[in-house]
Amino acid sequence: MMDLSLHKQLFPLLSLLSILFLSGQRMQAEANNSLQNPQLSEPTKKLFVFGDSYADTGNIRKSLSNSWKDPYGITFPGKPAGRFSDGRVLTDYIAKYLGVKTPVPYRFRKQMAQQLKYGMNFAVGGTGVFDTSTPGPNMTTQIQLLEQLIHDGLYTASDLTNSIALVSVAGNDYSHYLATHASPQGLPYFVASVVNQTTRNLMRIKALGVKKIIVGSLQPLGCLPQVTAFSSFQQCNASSNTLVAFHNNLLNQAVTNLNQSWSSSFAVLNLYDSFMSVLNHPTTHNIQNQLRPCCVGVNSKYSCGSVDENNVKMYRVCDDPKSAFFWDLVHPTQAGWHAVYNKLRTMNALQGIQF
Repeated sequence: MMDLSLHKQLFPLLSLLSILFLSGQRMQAEANNSLQNPQLSEPTKKLFVFGDSYADTGNIRKSLSNSWKDPYGITFPGKPAGRFSDGRVLTDYIAKYLGVKTPVPYRFRKQMAQQLKYGMNFAVGGTGVFDTSTPGPNMTTQIQLLEQLIHDGLYTASDLTNSIALVSVAGNDYSHYLATHASPQGLPYFVASVVNQTTRNLMRIKALGVKKIIVGSLQPLGCLPQVTAFSSFQQCNASSNTLVAFHNNLLNQAVTNLNQSWSSSFAVLNLYDSFMSVLNHPTTHNIQNQLRPCCVGVNSKYSCGSVDENNVKMYRVCDDPKSAFFWDLVHPTQAGWHAVYNKLRTMNALQGIQF
């Protein structure tokens, strides 16, 4: 027979264990219930991305781009993954700032279904606001892809109200225009049409219920290596950057007008000033080569990632991609994007994308 005094000592302990056991069962049940009913959980902020190679994280088809070939991706993720860089691109840094994982490329939505809760990336390298020479969906079609996913029930209205859209317009419309028009005289009218269509696209994204929409201003096209090559990578082209200034002024005016109707739902990501700040003060960002690309073809016939008919590489890579701002003739390195991201933060340019 148990000693009565011992029984009195054990009773409070047994009662406490019983309470803890029941409490644990209830917590497990609540956890299981929230898994079965996601609406009971804290909603995950989502990032939806539209645009071109500055934002593409793997949508472009492998047959169309060297971004799926070595040496792209050597810094991150360590192999070619479709990003137009040696590593991370603008999308990755915006996702980092928002505290979410980089959204899955639309092309891989079925293989990476567990990551759909972070949003989706529809951007495709080489595409534009309008059709370009790249056979990929323009921005209007990219938005239609999201509309279809909403129609199919993959994303709900509550998902959209807890989401941010990133829109990247990096100049493919203009390079396509110049390549297909003998005279640049009509360029100012074309710039206006690009900005007008971009504005319509922003309104369309907002109409889906997206909480906040951020659109990148045009970067200094006159500083891209494909342009500065004519000066042996020594100086930017002022005429090209004048075109950029015209585009960006129209875009800023359009976004200001949109915000009068939608109470600050839109923001312009000032890529022009952040690029120029890094390029004008490279050593501040540990950049040694600000205009010379890190990866180039051995001659004008080849480009970064090219191989000949015998699969012999026909490109050269700089010794230290971390010291270069540009990766190839058009795109920044991961170090370049990181410097731009840090500059955007010090400019407080990213505060407008939070909600």
